[in-house]
Amino acid sequence: MAVSGASGSGQALDLDTLVRLGRTARTPGAPDGPDRSGAPLRLVLPEGTTVPLGCDAVAVPARFGSQLMPRLPRVGCVYADGTHWWWIVPADSDYALRWPAPAHYATGAVLPDTARDQPPALIHRPDGPVPYTPPIPLYLALCRVTGATPAWSRPVSA
Repeated sequence: MAVSGASGSGQALDLDTLVRLGRTARTPGAPDGPDRSGAPLRLVLPEGTTVPLGCDAVAVPARFGSQLMPRLPRVGCVYADGTHWWWIVPADSDYALRWPAPAHYATGAVLPDTARDQPPALIHRPDGPVPYTPPIPLYLALCRVTGATPAWSRPVSA
């Protein structure tokens, strides 16, 4: 499916582009690092990392963090605070995918207000410059440790 651009240029926008534009419009601007002004906070990636696919984060309760690490073929940047572990994933890793409870998906790696007092600290950094944990293995490992059924395995009602 494609939609013609409004500028009259005749360039068609595909569904992926429209989703990305919609997310950009919804994601509040968020400064990097601690900020006491009330503005949202974003996880700060280590110097030297590159994010060619943009970046989001998946937060899981800390009790699951150590169970997930050995189940993953590759682990990117992981942050932790007293209650959650935050996994950096490529942007739009929630597209057509509902992450199982009690996970929290953070578009743009923007932290919720509850993380303002004690921002998460980096606890794992990959060897290379790409900070991502592959989202599908993370999703499957999270389903496994929480006992959730992956979305594509659930029965579909007519």
